[in-house]
Amino acid sequence: MYITCSCSLYLRPHAVCSVELEIIMLVVMMSTVGASVGMFSGLIPGIHVNTLASLMLVSYPSIAYVISFFADPSLIPVLLAACIVSASVVHSFMSYVPSVFIGVPDQDNVMSVLPGHRLLLEGRGMAAVRASSIGSLIGAMSAVAVAIPLQYLMFSGLGDYLYSITSVILLMAVAALILTEDGFENRCFALSLIVLSGIIGCVCMFMPVPFHGIVGGGDLLFPLLTGLFGVPVLISSKKNNDIPIQTDDEQYPVGISSGLKGVLTGSMVGWFPGITATAGAAFTRMFVNEDKPERFIALVASIGTAAVIFALITFSVNGKGRSGTMVVVKEIIGDSMSGFANGIFVLMLLSVVIASVIGYVASIRSGKMISERISKIDIKKLNMTVLVMIVILTILLTGVWGIAVLLISSVIGMIPLNAGIGRVHLSGCLLIPVVLMQFGLDPVFLYLL
Repeated sequence: MYITCSCSLYLRPHAVCSVELEIIMLVVMMSTVGASVGMFSGLIPGIHVNTLASLMLVSYPSIAYVISFFADPSLIPVLLAACIVSASVVHSFMSYVPSVFIGVPDQDNVMSVLPGHRLLLEGRGMAAVRASSIGSLIGAMSAVAVAIPLQYLMFSGLGDYLYSITSVILLMAVAALILTEDGFENRCFALSLIVLSGIIGCVCMFMPVPFHGIVGGGDLLFPLLTGLFGVPVLISSKKNNDIPIQTDDEQYPVGISSGLKGVLTGSMVGWFPGITATAGAAFTRMFVNEDKPERFIALVASIGTAAVIFALITFSVNGKGRSGTMVVVKEIIGDSMSGFANGIFVLMLLSVVIASVIGYVASIRSGKMISERISKIDIKKLNMTVLVMIVILTILLTGVWGIAVLLISSVIGMIPLNAGIGRVHLSGCLLIPVVLMQFGLDPVFLYLL
């Protein structure tokens, strides 16, 4: 059930300027709060911003009560939406820091782990962080710049055309995942991983699993994605005492070209269902050759951050939530953001700009702090602590069934690590269910089970 958002009456053209200024200031404040949430989720391995957004939704009554002390109650939905959007953007900046220094990626930056680790072993971990920060900033600002023109094109018929070719794009994305491997044997293994992860993804999305956590109904995608992408690395990682002393020349390691190349793919990720930033990076890799690790990291980072903004555009056009955070935003504000250049949509873009600036500064500063102390951190102990937190959150949000999904997906997630092939193929957990739905085959899957 949607939470009613009646704040649109404050955003009409004839609104008093002082009221509009008050709304803008409140959005700025809540965007700053959301940025803090994104910093936390981005820096703590295995904790995704989708999880924290879900917790905000569950805690909506309490949050609304606090916000009501300084804002009109009718503004609460849009203010909380701005907080969540900001958190999502900042998370996309910050998640590269643990990916580089600890080796624990977010599901959106899996492909950047090896280039980042290579730079870390060269004593240039900060070059990887700076590259990702620049890529994310370029991706975010470019997406904001084209947001309203692109929204106009979507309403003018481009959206219908893209919808008509969704099936083709999804199949091309699956093919891209397979072709990232060299040799017939590795490609067959990649296909097997796509299918295997796709099966458990279908179970989570299609089966009427009675999951219900201690604090309310959760989302099985949390234990699914965490098990596939987060837990295996947390379990297998060990403290590396051979990490060299890190240096930082404080120079920009990349230009703007790599970030701009990722914007187009980010738009694809934001519009087409089931295509993650990782799958989009694999798709882009078939056509764009970025030989230097810094340039490739910037490309992947741009895709991930731009996808957050393009998912916001998609939601404003057709009401579809292409990410966990957008699904939560939809639950909070309903359809009140639909329409060309809608006032609430513009406020969300403002939140994106604020979050991008904060995310850029915070990611570089946190990267410098960690790079100076990386040799003193017991990474194995840290990862085990995060693992315990993941189990507790799974129980709280999804109960016993969530734990079962977490265990099974973790076992599947260990396969590519032990086999020495890319983990990107595990994106089949999202792609395969969407492909089945696109072709109307999801009832057939349930029948076969």
